[in-house]
Amino acid sequence: MTLAAALLALPLSAETLRIATWNADLSREGPGLLLRDIRAGKDAQVAAVVAVIARTHPDILVLTGIDYDHDLRALSELAALVAAAGGPDYAHLYARRPNSGMASGIDLDGDGRLGGPGDAQGFGMFSGQGGMAILSRLPVDGDAARDFSAFLWRDLPQALIDGAGLSPDAVEVQRLSSVGHWAVPVELPEDGRRLTILAFHATPPVFDGPEDRNGHRNHDETAFWTRLLDGDLPFAAPKAPFVIAGDANLDPTDGDGRAAALSALLADGRLRDPAPKSAGGPEASARQGGVNAAQQGDPALDTADWPEDGPGNRRVDYVLPSADLTLTGAGVFWPAEGQDGAAEATAASRHRMVWVDIDLP
Repeated sequence: MTLAAALLALPLSAETLRIATWNADLSREGPGLLLRDIRAGKDAQVAAVVAVIARTHPDILVLTGIDYDHDLRALSELAALVAAAGGPDYAHLYARRPNSGMASGIDLDGDGRLGGPGDAQGFGMFSGQGGMAILSRLPVDGDAARDFSAFLWRDLPQALIDGAGLSPDAVEVQRLSSVGHWAVPVELPEDGRRLTILAFHATPPVFDGPEDRNGHRNHDETAFWTRLLDGDLPFAAPKAPFVIAGDANLDPTDGDGRAAALSALLADGRLRDPAPKSAGGPEASARQGGVNAAQQGDPALDTADWPEDGPGNRRVDYVLPSADLTLTGAGVFWPAEGQDGAAEATAASRHRMVWVDIDLP
């Protein structure tokens, strides 16, 4: 058993906090369909998602790839299923309307038509498709949370928007966040201190043309955090302790994309990269072959299981605590084939949950 697996199997002490992120693929093709599937109690993918969360037991979970509804009904009922399955009691939920599916009012993708999913601020067939959410055992101060999702791409210092193929009208309205960027304070159980969760979900750096619009935007969605920490934005930099968590949709070593901003973030001395690993990543990579055979990075770090005749397996999901925090464990929930939890992980999502354990400051 690996150290990560051993830590996952042990109950956490009162002084330890488990923070996780997961793109759970809880997105459907129309509004309200996710809530329908959760309520029906017959959806195998929803059941697998619940089982994985109950098994890994994060105290704070940043979910990406989950449809948003205004009253958070789908999120609330998902949390209730997790608690009923023996998982954490997520008494505190946070979500805001994402940019995905939000109408821009102009022809953003330049296809000559208005109102398509490519004309939304972030790609989406309906408003709220593929949003983000935070589930927490600890109190969330929603009033003090900051939503940076309306920040315009053009206003990011050193932005790569030039050359991304946007029309002048698109440059005037295009937001940086394809889904969202948030700073959400969570109240710690001692001394009244807070831990800020910096959550995001970047666009894939593909599905465009030679102008590489998505590649430019993906780079800058990650660069946003460096600019925020540097104090280069019209927002106050977060005070430690904090954790950046979410889906960067980019591997620092393999695949398409512009990795400079991500590599800089992983090497930033104000953060820690726990380099969480799994047993299932290397096993899957070796078994599948294909593009995975040419992978340069460590497959134990992979967090997404994409087809070997497509992008292959990649490390794209991250939990990066601030440097002042003490880490006691980290891992990717990707059991090898035949191990406990492997079937649920495969049935739940193409992504695997990434978790980090920290000592409370």
